[in-house]
Amino acid sequence: MSTTPRILVFGGSLRRDSFNQKLAALAAEGARETGAEVTLIALRDFPMPLFDADLEDADGKPEHARRLKELLASHHGLIIASPEYNSSITAALKNAIDWVSRADSDDEKPLSALSGKTAVICGTSPGALGGLRGLVHLRAILGNLGITVLPDQIAVPKAHEFFHEDGSVSDAKQAQRVKHLGTVLAKHLAKLLA
Repeated sequence: MSTTPRILVFGGSLRRDSFNQKLAALAAEGARETGAEVTLIALRDFPMPLFDADLEDADGKPEHARRLKELLASHHGLIIASPEYNSSITAALKNAIDWVSRADSDDEKPLSALSGKTAVICGTSPGALGGLRGLVHLRAILGNLGITVLPDQIAVPKAHEFFHEDGSVSDAKQAQRVKHLGTVLAKHLAKLLA
């Protein structure tokens, strides 16, 4: 891998006009401005069936799960903007994590595409807590997979008021805090790679 930090960025929602995908893009700006190479993707572009070990045994890893795993393996860090569904993370995000965590052969170490990465997390929701409860679960899941999750995080409340229909934001200071998350990750990774 190169010494320029490579950061994979995505939101945890499949919704086409996802507030969290917009939040992910905002955080990506901070990483890009700090010199990181940023790849912004949407989970909706990686449709995959619910994880099922019988399906995996019969057909192997689905194509989109393989593509996502390859992307994860080729990046040093992650920015994930996660919605909160019923006080936790989305089924789509958990399913993606479950598929890419699987080894593809007996020679591959478990969690090889995830372990050793560094991440920052953020979230937004229409509610007053901004998806904070879901971030607690996401932090625990990522940590258990060997990903170092930096302590900095942002939960933006009232997403429908923060993001205007034209894509602009209503609170410049809050937007700067979100971008700063990307900056923090890029600087952290640059030190690790130096």
